[in-house]
Amino acid sequence: HNKVCVPWGVFYFQDYRIKRKEEYMESFSVFMNNVDSLVWSMVLVVLCLGVGLYLSIRLRFPQIRLMKEMIHLLMDKEESESGITSFQAFATTVGARVGMGNIAGVASAIFYGGPGSVFWMWMIAAIGAASAFVESALGQAYKVKNPDGEFSGGPAYYIEKGLKCKPYAILFAIVAFLGPGFLMPGVQINSLVTVFEEAFSVNKILVGAICCVILGIVVYGSIKRIAQIAELLAPAMCAVYILAAVIILGLNITKLPGILKMIIQSAFGVHAVLGGIVGSAVSWGVKRGIYSNEAGMGCGAIVSAAAECSHPAKQGLIQSFSIYVDTLFIGTATAMIVLLTGTFDVADAAGNLLISQTGGLESGIKWTQHALISTFGTWSGKALAIIIVLFVFTSMTGYCYQAESNIRYLTGNSKKAVAIARAVFLAASFLGAIVNADAVWAMGDIGYGLMAWANIIAIALLAPKAVEILRDYEKQKKSGKNPVFDPAKFGIKDETGAWNRKKDS
Repeated sequence: HNKVCVPWGVFYFQDYRIKRKEEYMESFSVFMNNVDSLVWSMVLVVLCLGVGLYLSIRLRFPQIRLMKEMIHLLMDKEESESGITSFQAFATTVGARVGMGNIAGVASAIFYGGPGSVFWMWMIAAIGAASAFVESALGQAYKVKNPDGEFSGGPAYYIEKGLKCKPYAILFAIVAFLGPGFLMPGVQINSLVTVFEEAFSVNKILVGAICCVILGIVVYGSIKRIAQIAELLAPAMCAVYILAAVIILGLNITKLPGILKMIIQSAFGVHAVLGGIVGSAVSWGVKRGIYSNEAGMGCGAIVSAAAECSHPAKQGLIQSFSIYVDTLFIGTATAMIVLLTGTFDVADAAGNLLISQTGGLESGIKWTQHALISTFGTWSGKALAIIIVLFVFTSMTGYCYQAESNIRYLTGNSKKAVAIARAVFLAASFLGAIVNADAVWAMGDIGYGLMAWANIIAIALLAPKAVEILRDYEKQKKSGKNPVFDPAKFGIKDETGAWNRKKDS
């Protein structure tokens, strides 16, 4: 009797536990998505677009007229003893920005907003580059020098010193720890373990655990170690991914005019099938565009402040260029890969498929993976898994530094608090391997949205200071000088000697 009943009892209990776990996960996912919808209302979408356009006009569109200067600054090998170089800051922010938002994020934008969302991603990149300039230049202008000789800065610092509002600065620092330090890391790991499971049939939890161990070895180093790694990996991973997209473009060049026409038509609601979801196209394009390039969120300003350069405008212009690399190059590469190969679906708000071309394939990272496999063969799916490791690795190290920087601000550089923050970050990263993708993406959206709410208002209020900084830079350039920043000239107190450096003339 026992030999028959006990195994059946165990089976029933295990089945009950699995069902309860699925119910809890579903409830958690629903809750996260409800919060996500509240944070990412159309008000935030309009605010991001509006502030980006306002800053572009106030600064006379530096993201366009100073393009040549951006490239020149990027090639400038200005050395740094106390901080990281300008190129390392660029590589670190590109590494942090170029991640799953550019691959799985673009795919999900197309699924929920149609191909028209790609156009609005381009728009938020074009005007968001001005937001990136402002936040990065301000991050540099108000940075501080730590006892260990490295620099810290970002929105919390320019809100406190520029807007003279300590409670607001503390609020941002808390949000900026919760975002990169807890809510956002899971997205990267979840996509990585998913693509590895598809390519190599390996256990997700095992892959997640190995990634977190390797990540822990790196993040317990300093920003200089992170910057050195990003400097090597960021250009390589971008180049390989763009090359794959260029090959697919070449093989499907005859389809390009039709795809571009579909993008424009669905962006403005005149497409025969997709005209009814134009609101979703705008919303998801802006939402995923900001998730991808982080313009206006303050993330780039945190890393920019760690760089040592002679004038804040230099770092502002370099970070503006990183927005183009992220969205116009990498994000567009993903869009072309899935659209040109027909590996995409589009659904309306009710979940009904308006376009179905994947045969029910789950949207996200698998779209890109299967698009590559259909073009190059099964080996490309495995190759993408390796590239994803680089995307995720640099994104995660950037996230960790951003969270750590805000913990330093809140605790006065407490080493114990930093160690705890790193442990929380690694634990949150591992959650991405065990929580379902829907909940993980909602958590990431919440993290980005909260930071955007807190920072976009601050940079709009500090726009006059950014205008002064850019004018000073351009005035010195016209006189033939290598621009040098004097904080006192702008009413900025440099108590820590962050700008007490040998000034080139």
